[in-house]
Amino acid sequence: MCETCGCGNKDGVRIHDPRSTHADDSEHVHEHEHKHDHDHDHDHGHEHNHTHDHHHSHDHSHTKVIDLNLDILAGNNMIAAMNRRFFEGRRVLCLNMVSSPGSGKTTILEKTISHLAASAKLFVVEGDQQTTLDADRIEKAGAAAIQINTGSGCHLDAQMVESALKKLDPETNSFLFIENVGNLVCPAMFDLGEFKRILVISVTEGEDKPLKYPLMFETSHLCIINKADLLPYVDFNAGEFMKNASHINPRLEFRTLSARTGEGMNLWHDWILNQAQLFLSH
Repeated sequence: MCETCGCGNKDGVRIHDPRSTHADDSEHVHEHEHKHDHDHDHDHGHEHNHTHDHHHSHDHSHTKVIDLNLDILAGNNMIAAMNRRFFEGRRVLCLNMVSSPGSGKTTILEKTISHLAASAKLFVVEGDQQTTLDADRIEKAGAAAIQINTGSGCHLDAQMVESALKKLDPETNSFLFIENVGNLVCPAMFDLGEFKRILVISVTEGEDKPLKYPLMFETSHLCIINKADLLPYVDFNAGEFMKNASHINPRLEFRTLSARTGEGMNLWHDWILNQAQLFLSH
């Protein structure tokens, strides 16, 4: 079980390599957490009628409460740091794309792959609860892809990405996109080792999203407002949305585009290339 959000079972996680010719190339990710909760109740109901001369006096007015405040994400963060060192050592620009379901991450990636293929080798880690549909789409678009199925889990974590990297083996001086599970809650808490986090929202979702899911906006670097071609047909106030998001995260950047029509995609592509320059000089 995910002890942060209560989702999933790590034994149900499968990693699929669309390039494999084996009938069953799925890999189970087993994460064993040995957590021992020593909260013992020492009153076992025994009557001790011993004739000891000493008297046991428990003065509870002097009880000391120790707040352990354990960081339950510490294990994930340690692996994320190792992933980050791997990316830095191999000079792989890693971008973690997050969103709610249906915002258009996969379509954006398909168009991005066709545009950037001449600039760098592209790799994609796909996260979904079930199916390899998105990884199949990415492979057809021209990038090597690995599909992680999280089962009932609602997010990718650093260990899943580490396992996928062993299969994907991204080349030096390449780009790696992580398409996270569609969810605006739990993925915000899990560092995967990425250089930057990109939040994709669509104009059909409403300008109140930053107020409802502040942590996702707080932890992201760029917000893509997708499906701009639908703006004439939906009740979406882009100015109000950006105002709410900037209130949560004043450093958040915005790009408005339509993956379907291609409008504004050049702004997104330019942002990626700028991040590559920043990353290489980091």
